[in-house]
Amino acid sequence: MRADPPGLNRRALLAAPLGLVACDRFASARTPAGPLAPPLKSLADFPIGATGMTGQLDDAVWVAAMRRHVDQITPEWELKPERILQPGFAFDFSASDRMVDWGEEQGLRVFGHCLVWYSQGLDQFTNALPTARFAAEFDRYVSTVAGRYRGRMVGWDVVNEAVAEDGDGLRDCVYARKLGPEAYIVRAFRQARAADPDAVLFLNDYNLENNPRKGATFLRLVERLLAQGAPIGGIGTQSHLDIDIPAGQIRDFFRDAGSLGLPIHVSELDFSMRSDSPVDTRTLGQKRARQVARVGELAEAFMALPARQRFAFTTWGLRDVDSWLLRDEGKGWKDDSPLLLDAEGRANPAFEAVAEAFAR
Repeated sequence: MRADPPGLNRRALLAAPLGLVACDRFASARTPAGPLAPPLKSLADFPIGATGMTGQLDDAVWVAAMRRHVDQITPEWELKPERILQPGFAFDFSASDRMVDWGEEQGLRVFGHCLVWYSQGLDQFTNALPTARFAAEFDRYVSTVAGRYRGRMVGWDVVNEAVAEDGDGLRDCVYARKLGPEAYIVRAFRQARAADPDAVLFLNDYNLENNPRKGATFLRLVERLLAQGAPIGGIGTQSHLDIDIPAGQIRDFFRDAGSLGLPIHVSELDFSMRSDSPVDTRTLGQKRARQVARVGELAEAFMALPARQRFAFTTWGLRDVDSWLLRDEGKGWKDDSPLLLDAEGRANPAFEAVAEAFAR
């Protein structure tokens, strides 16, 4: 593992020079004018993914960037329960159909996110709902959504964020209270497997690299669920990276996760430069160096997995301007740069670290 910050290799790795070595030469979060980044998908022998939403499908610049860089798309919002599930347990597939159709028209793999999430569906799935009705509607929701896209999804995040925030056991939620803390997860996976037998089914969570306790709890949960017969086919690590975590922590999680032998999906990668500290006196160059180091470590850890375990490498948004962290309806942080590409499709400083890792 290289030092922090890493010394970036100057070998002729890419067709076009990136000029991204000296992180402290950046005077703002914006990358200096230069050539478009080489296609991300040309750098890897596994799928490169990004998220998209229906509002972007009519944006010619975004469409061109997606065609250039990725071979897999995750609908960012359209497949979530808050969009599909309607009052009275009705379903609205208008937005999700549009996203899945568009992805297929572009020749992309489509990945489904997500079937069950503790924070959504709560207007219908309530504590007051009788348990028998709750269980029946739960089964119907998972089987109907997964079944609608049977054979069209490469994989599904079946259950999202089941582990407690601090990693101390499992998350308390209405699904756990009504159906059992692990039983609802097993139930969801079995319903999804019956409805879409060829899709790879993932348990997905966040802060697994950032919080070793949570990462360990998540992996032990996977082991228990497999022992109970849950048809888990892969591990999804969101990888919303904290750039200030200690060097080696990401590598250690991937080593432990890889030992389970399942495919691993880097499913929601971004890497904000914002700090929780009320006073952050570091220069942009110093923060960029931390960012490049952590993203490079993640890419190296992913590449250290056996090839059969590299399911896909997905960023949550393609360019900085696509990130939920910058959008007004998200965090609204205009002074951040959390993705591999800038607004014009040029390489951000972390790009070369990823490219180098993938080239090894």
